[in-house]
Amino acid sequence: MTQLSIRNIAFLTPGNYDDADPRTGLEETLSLFEYGEALGFESAWVRQRHLEPGVSSAATFLAAATQRTRRIGLGSAVIQMGYENPFRLAEDLSLVDVLSGGRLNIGLSAGAPPFGKLLGERLFDGDPAAIDFSHARVARLAANIAGDWLGEPQARITSAAGEHRPRLRPHAQGLRQRLWYGGGSLRSARWASENGFHLLLGNINTGEETDDFFETQRRHVETFRTHWRGPAEPRIAIGRVIVPLDGADAGTRQRYRDYAASRQARTLAPQGERRTLIAPDIVGPAADIVERLEADPVLRLVDTLRLELPYNFSLADHRQILTDFVELVAPRLGWRGQRPSAAERAPAGSAHLSDAAIAYHRSA
Repeated sequence: MTQLSIRNIAFLTPGNYDDADPRTGLEETLSLFEYGEALGFESAWVRQRHLEPGVSSAATFLAAATQRTRRIGLGSAVIQMGYENPFRLAEDLSLVDVLSGGRLNIGLSAGAPPFGKLLGERLFDGDPAAIDFSHARVARLAANIAGDWLGEPQARITSAAGEHRPRLRPHAQGLRQRLWYGGGSLRSARWASENGFHLLLGNINTGEETDDFFETQRRHVETFRTHWRGPAEPRIAIGRVIVPLDGADAGTRQRYRDYAASRQARTLAPQGERRTLIAPDIVGPAADIVERLEADPVLRLVDTLRLELPYNFSLADHRQILTDFVELVAPRLGWRGQRPSAAERAPAGSAHLSDAAIAYHRSA
């Protein structure tokens, strides 16, 4: 009998597309959000990526997703604040959250933008050395989203729309409590906790005090829970690359195994000066996957398990992985979610997915 009791399941998609035809790939990613909702996932997340064929603006993409889904939570993992203006991004995210009916979850990270030197004045208005890229930049975004009144109590702005007391608008009630921080170190886990951000953990972290990935991540979880200062129950979502073989044909199964084998060496020892630790991919039949997840010492400490879908897999591959996980893996981990009704699945202004579309065809 499993000791796990996973309350929520989610997935994270890379949002890839062909550089010569981005619209097709973006539409496929939107359709995957619809598909995940029909399967009963609690939330669907998209990576934000810059200068590569992926979703460069999570807020823009998720705005589209609000009109294609009804129930499923919508997330970004993660928005690198070094590229962003804390006020303008807060406006965008608040607007998207209102459009979604309060379904947005925002994953954030601090630090200088990785491609800052390459972009130069295309990104920066001044000397990058004078810009604060620390956690304080993330905190500024959170303060804007919180929607406090601006200026003195008597301050007013006047426009053709009338006279108003100034604040960020639209104010998205509750969005501040749905901010997450992508943590990979003891320092980041503690900062997130003390500042009321929920914690996103993935399959990569910084080796501290030990070379064991799972022991390192367990300590991050303990640090986060110890220092929590948020107004509600702290939440932790953990990401793992999970690829069930059951619904795939023979050729696809071998391709999945080859994919995992090509990435195995990087998991055997700390990588680089920062001693980056990487968890092995979990590829195999559902029964083997359940056994490996039950042995994961971190998984029983969190409330959400997030599938990190592999890069450069097709839409059909991703659908098969999601379907196998919901049907064959998640229930054996204690997940008790239920698929929404047809009415709940139907996005406003579009036809809902048919039962035939949900029942993904297997040709093993």
